[in-house]
Amino acid sequence: MQRFSASLPEMAVSHWRNRSLLKALIKREIIGRYRGSFFGILWSFFNPLFMLAIYTFVFSEILKARWGANGNSKAEFALILFAGLMPFNLFAEIISRSPNLIISNVNYVKKVVFPLEILPSVAIGSALFHLFISLSVWLLAYMLFYGTPQATVLSFPFLIAPFCLFSLGLGWILASLGVFIRDVSQFVGLIVTALMFLSPIFYPASSLPETYRALMYLNPLTPMIEYSRDVLFWGKQPDFVDFCIYTLVSVTIAWIGFVWFQKTRKGFADVL
Repeated sequence: MQRFSASLPEMAVSHWRNRSLLKALIKREIIGRYRGSFFGILWSFFNPLFMLAIYTFVFSEILKARWGANGNSKAEFALILFAGLMPFNLFAEIISRSPNLIISNVNYVKKVVFPLEILPSVAIGSALFHLFISLSVWLLAYMLFYGTPQATVLSFPFLIAPFCLFSLGLGWILASLGVFIRDVSQFVGLIVTALMFLSPIFYPASSLPETYRALMYLNPLTPMIEYSRDVLFWGKQPDFVDFCIYTLVSVTIAWIGFVWFQKTRKGFADVL
């Protein structure tokens, strides 16, 4: 039976070795999603704008939500909300798709020699494309209302890198579990919906009582959501030590997910 390396260097080397294939699959994924539609890739602009408008209307007009004690304008509320929503949408897209990645690519498992470990990375590449489309929409809106963005915006890609590693680790685990336990995709859908309201997207974590605030910071999405707001809107860099710890945890989760995937992949063909 073929053995698959699960070492930490192999996790990086595998992606470099298959970089051309990875690039081609990401491109096919993005183009294929909008092929045949009238507006084509413009939907990647329309979707975040539409959801931003809906969330802003519901929370600022109906629920009268405000960010902080002093209140804020609708434009400010919308930009703060959207800054937190972008990393969550990245995470949600990756995690929601992961349980079906192997199931929907059975031919790669049975008929050809294929680096299955890059499939979750394809999902991440597609999600990153939509993230940076959303970021461009956010920056245009910020410039429209406030002028030149904060210089800290330039650090956003560096902050999102460990978050992608964290999501990739979970993606590997869920992609493997999805082969053996078909209910995983239904369970993940519930978890993603719960996390959207249990993360500080529509409200600041500081607005919660101390007891619940401590629980909020156990949510792995909380640091990235707050980092995003800090660098995009508030013009603050995250604490260096906290960010290093977050990066170390993300690398660890990614490696654990890679080890799990490599150890279980030899059983995929038997189940499928």
